[in-house]
Amino acid sequence: MFDINKRPEVIQLSHGGGGKEMNKLIKSLFFSAFNNPILNNDEDAARLHLNGDIAFTTDSFTVSPLFFAGGDIGKLAIAGTVNDLAMMGAKPEYLSCSFIIEEGFEVGKLKKVVDSMVNEMDKSGAKIVCGDTKVVPKGCADGLLINTSGIGRIQFDGVSVTNIKLGDVIIVSRDIGRHGAAILMERESLALETTLTSDCATLWPTVKHLIEAKLEIHAMRDATRGGVSAVLNEWAMGSNVGITVKESAIPVCDEVKGMCELYGFEPFDLANEGTFLIALPEDEAIKALDIMHEFGCEATAAIIGRVSEDRPGKVILKTPWGSRRYLDLPQGELLPRIC
Repeated sequence: MFDINKRPEVIQLSHGGGGKEMNKLIKSLFFSAFNNPILNNDEDAARLHLNGDIAFTTDSFTVSPLFFAGGDIGKLAIAGTVNDLAMMGAKPEYLSCSFIIEEGFEVGKLKKVVDSMVNEMDKSGAKIVCGDTKVVPKGCADGLLINTSGIGRIQFDGVSVTNIKLGDVIIVSRDIGRHGAAILMERESLALETTLTSDCATLWPTVKHLIEAKLEIHAMRDATRGGVSAVLNEWAMGSNVGITVKESAIPVCDEVKGMCELYGFEPFDLANEGTFLIALPEDEAIKALDIMHEFGCEATAAIIGRVSEDRPGKVILKTPWGSRRYLDLPQGELLPRIC
């Protein structure tokens, strides 16, 4: 029988003390969930066997709230790190994971986060092979913080912010701004009749098919903090080219448009966590779009711009009214703790 007086199990400071409680938490939850032979060796460092060029990345996740429409901090941690590898043309293989847990955090919520991480790793085949757990006093960590690092084997060489060519087209993989808008909706407790969810997702399956199609990919980047605006400006400056994008071609769903109108934001500046941009020759664009539509991306994937000699280092936005303006790097912090 359900006992309404029974309190949920919570994290204690002893869970980070290196003794029995910590050992029980790590073995019963983390080792059980992330089970693989390398992790199960229980060494101070994972022993890996790698040949050839690899990509290595690290990231920390402090998103608030921890659970949001379309994901949670666990799904975000895995997808975010895996996507950074995928954007370099690297197959994600090994991850590290460190948890900073606040005293009093419910074990049931921690298990929900871990289960979400396991589910997301299945989409890329990556494995968590080492990690760390720290418990801090109540009030010091706002529940849960996660750091992940990733190693991947590069499958396609030449993907770089400095490798964009004149005549390239720019493709966006789906409609933009969903993650930022979904977090804002949760944070402000907006009671809206909407199905808006974050785009948080692992991008490697789609990238894998693009690589296998032997497309001449010049650059890829997931449009996280700073959104599409940040990526396009980094590309224009990195390759010293001009990029012109057509505002009417950039897919934005009605819910994101509404949130932007309500708060005065630009959808181009909002964060995404499962949306990427790709630059490649124009004669390969249709093939790339077909692959993206078939393998994991939304039907909204579209060509949004082109690379030219016009105003090197700048991004120009063509409005639906025929005018042109610079699409600058976002200034300030629109939404802190977005990822």
